[in-house]
Amino acid sequence: MLTCLIGCAACGVPASETDTRKAPANYVVHYTITANPGDGTVAVDMAVQQEHGQLRELSFGLRNANAVDFTADGELRISEDEVRWLPKASGGSLHWRARVRHQRAGSGFDAWLDKNWGIFRAEDIIPRARTRTRKGANSETSMSFQLPGDWSVVTEYSTLNSRIDIRNPARRFDQPRGWIAIGNLGVRRETIAGTRIAIAAPEGQSVRRMDMLALLNWTLPEMASVLPDSIPRLTIVSAGDPMWRGGLSAPGSVFIHADRPLISENATSTLVHELVHVAMDISADSGSDWIVEGLAEYYSLELLQRGGAITARRYRRALERQAQWSGDANQLCTEQSSGATTALAVITLRKLDKEIREESAGEHSLDSVVAALAENRSHVTLQSLTAIVDKLLSKPADTLRLDNLPGCREYQPVPEA
Repeated sequence: MLTCLIGCAACGVPASETDTRKAPANYVVHYTITANPGDGTVAVDMAVQQEHGQLRELSFGLRNANAVDFTADGELRISEDEVRWLPKASGGSLHWRARVRHQRAGSGFDAWLDKNWGIFRAEDIIPRARTRTRKGANSETSMSFQLPGDWSVVTEYSTLNSRIDIRNPARRFDQPRGWIAIGNLGVRRETIAGTRIAIAAPEGQSVRRMDMLALLNWTLPEMASVLPDSIPRLTIVSAGDPMWRGGLSAPGSVFIHADRPLISENATSTLVHELVHVAMDISADSGSDWIVEGLAEYYSLELLQRGGAITARRYRRALERQAQWSGDANQLCTEQSSGATTALAVITLRKLDKEIREESAGEHSLDSVVAALAENRSHVTLQSLTAIVDKLLSKPADTLRLDNLPGCREYQPVPEA
């Protein structure tokens, strides 16, 4: 009788419900990126394969997106500010077109595509999206490129196969990210201190790939001693005009203009500065940009000196110049750190390093702080920096007292009544 009841109970459950209980948690996402060099756009096809509606909704904002001309299977809702896609339970495709070229503050392009080559970030053509899924559902994401016959592609991911796997363990929905170079490319590859490196640039441009590898041979081993295993892969893309004449980091990758000196006359390095950004992978909360930019600039000098790219005397003179420049800064805590503010941050962090070494009898240094910040991989605030230092020293650091940090008091949380 009991057996019969159990059997009948199972029979009473709708087939769709029992199938859902057994449904796999993951769904498959594949991006196909087709370059249209003639009009400076790419077409993006996002295909989703699933069996039980694991991905219920995908949405992203349009205010800062370059995406237009949306079409889709399933239900597509487009407003002035947002795109919402509700795919079918079996999946489907969402299509759009992205305008690649983007001028940065009227002084060069930080994204470009023409008939010969293109350099841009995945974030420029694939808007960052939010998803609503079944509980426990994760994406299995990949991408591929459709390019003119003689073109190749370099990304922050392995491109040994035409189908490029995208894996980000920190997220349940993986999207391509980082710098991408396409076109007739010259590429140099090397492995330094456990980091697999690719340096790519359009052919015929005066990009010093081997010089960059030499600089990385001096600095990457020193970075690895501070942040072991922080950069398993590093992609550097470079080009000349009309690209912006500076350096910009993205996850696992860096852009640097072909004419930018690898080491400037003041002994700083744009490339190493951006390398520190990639290795730490942190961002600033409101008023804390000086911490992120100051650490990148300070460690660009540190890594050059530790690796022997500059002498100890040159290092000291570089710090003296930073101290002189810092006199033009009225405050540390601002929404965006200027050159003078970053110089003041370098001097402040130098004092903090000295205080930590003295108070811990050499057991800790600023390296310990950097390792802790990078491990958290989160928005950095003055509070989080102070908490790490306080824990190392078992007491507050004098360098980080608000009286010693001009302009920072107004950014502190208001105490609850």
